[in-house]
Amino acid sequence: MLYYILYSFHDVFSPLNVFRYITFRTALAVITAMSITFILAPEVIKFLKRISLTQQIRDDGPQSHLTKAGTPTMGGLLIMFSIAFATLMWGNLQNRYVWIMIVSSLGYAAIGFFDDYLKVSKRNHKGLKARYKFGLQIVLALLVGIAEYLDPSDPYSTILLVPFFKKWVFDLGIFYIPFAAFVIVGASNAVNLTDGIDGLAIGLVGIAVFATGVLVYISGHIGLAQYLQVIYISGIGELTVFCGAMLGASLGFLWYNTYPAEVFMGDVGSLGLGGALGTLVTITKHEIVLAVVGGLFVVETLSVILQVASFKLTGRRLFRMAPIHHHFELKGWSEPKTVVRFWIIGIILALLSLTTIKLR
Repeated sequence: MLYYILYSFHDVFSPLNVFRYITFRTALAVITAMSITFILAPEVIKFLKRISLTQQIRDDGPQSHLTKAGTPTMGGLLIMFSIAFATLMWGNLQNRYVWIMIVSSLGYAAIGFFDDYLKVSKRNHKGLKARYKFGLQIVLALLVGIAEYLDPSDPYSTILLVPFFKKWVFDLGIFYIPFAAFVIVGASNAVNLTDGIDGLAIGLVGIAVFATGVLVYISGHIGLAQYLQVIYISGIGELTVFCGAMLGASLGFLWYNTYPAEVFMGDVGSLGLGGALGTLVTITKHEIVLAVVGGLFVVETLSVILQVASFKLTGRRLFRMAPIHHHFELKGWSEPKTVVRFWIIGIILALLSLTTIKLR
């Protein structure tokens, strides 16, 4: 909104012409979202404590986590508000992709909010029943997939690209809808599973969205796309502003979520951020790249699947505890050491994902 107001006067005051550039507005989105999150967080934490929205700790988890009981949760409300506000301020609201991102991310955040509310109100860590939780996620993801499939302006709406191989392109046709739903639901729950220790998930989200934002900007810039021989999709460059908002909100929240955490994001944050990542890569055709840049999210999810499968089939556990970050905690790694080491791996994977640009 502010973008329209300021840019409308560029004929009168030529320096305002700078607002036409996506890179400039992305930087403003980063600063705006980070500032909102950073400044409002102390008051939000006090409010969450006052109304007793505090974390319910699993009794079968690491014993060191029992001290976290009573820490305010649902801080993801602030994250999602910051992202939406910054995007509305600096994004092009005539761009349909921007609205798909806003609706999808806030929709997943709403599912997470309902789950968090049930956990807090019932004083039980289980929250919303799995069949309802997944059912709502699948319905929302299918709606997003349909919206992408029916986009007449996108000639690549049903295309699946394989990174490192520029000629490996598959047209999934109508089957792209369930594929997109799988990616979005998978990403949402992967971030949710990773959100188990202070600062881990929000840090990895920041790393992933930074790398993804670079890819999005290149795919939306006709000159860079042609030079690097990647597909150009008209209009998706505007999603770089959304990526900037996500990055800024992640950095601002990390200040208070780092060990020892003063506030947790809750499912409202983890499902919202994961849903946003999943939706982002389906729109921009970087679905497989997400498995690289978000490789740790994949590993966390697989560790849970393998743990459950192993226990049901053999009666034995592969890990001391799943998700896998708890396994390393129980092996003796301190919480901060686990987080930083996972961040380092996340950065390496992000850099690897960026190499897919030139190696196609």
